[in-house]
Amino acid sequence: MKTVLITGCSSGFGLETARHFLKQGWSVVATMRQPDKTLLPASDHLRVLPLDVTNTQSIAQAVAAAGPIDALVNNAGIGLLSPFESTAEETIRKILKTNTLGTFEMIRAVLPQMRAKGAGVIVNVSSSVTLKPLPLLSIYTASKAAVNAYTECLALELAPLGIQTRLVLPGQAPSTSFGSNARSLMAEATETPAAYKPFMEEAMSALQKNAAAEPTKTDDVVQAVWRAVTDPNCPLHLPAGSDAEALAV
Repeated sequence: MKTVLITGCSSGFGLETARHFLKQGWSVVATMRQPDKTLLPASDHLRVLPLDVTNTQSIAQAVAAAGPIDALVNNAGIGLLSPFESTAEETIRKILKTNTLGTFEMIRAVLPQMRAKGAGVIVNVSSSVTLKPLPLLSIYTASKAAVNAYTECLALELAPLGIQTRLVLPGQAPSTSFGSNARSLMAEATETPAAYKPFMEEAMSALQKNAAAEPTKTDDVVQAVWRAVTDPNCPLHLPAGSDAEALAV
């Protein structure tokens, strides 16, 4: 039986991806900051472990507890909608530490075992916002664009070792925790200059309308991650959702 370790399983894409892999007969290591075993069906093939991807000690402990894994799905991340000028430095560091450096350090932690056995799959869940410039998303997009470039380079150096590396690019999914996370971080912003406010209202309204018109379904992302892990012929970039696919053309 193969084993997958998935980060960010407390809600949204991560939680549903964990459920799907369990249904498909995989052994699942579902990780989250505050473990809650009630979120997933009871199974002898499930372990729920604490993991904070911004803490290297937490990463090391989780990977050690997980034992041998065949696939790593880096799903943990936080969103942000805010003008750059009023985004606090602390918030910027929080976004980069979670979305970007957290992904880097998770991969660093699992590479020794994958390299030793000459096999493994790494899937980084990025975002379709990296495919088209959008307002109020400069920091979030930068954090994910860095993951894209990193993954593309990493794929070249890991392929000779038998390790596959993939990117899943979800579209807008208003039903996930992205919106609530983004709003909580907006509350940490310094006061937004009045000059931005009319534009902010217009931009946020447009983003909400676009998401409502062609939202990415959670299952779109789940199926993309499943394909990225299980299909050796899967392309490096895999958009998930109709809006993401349209942007990727």
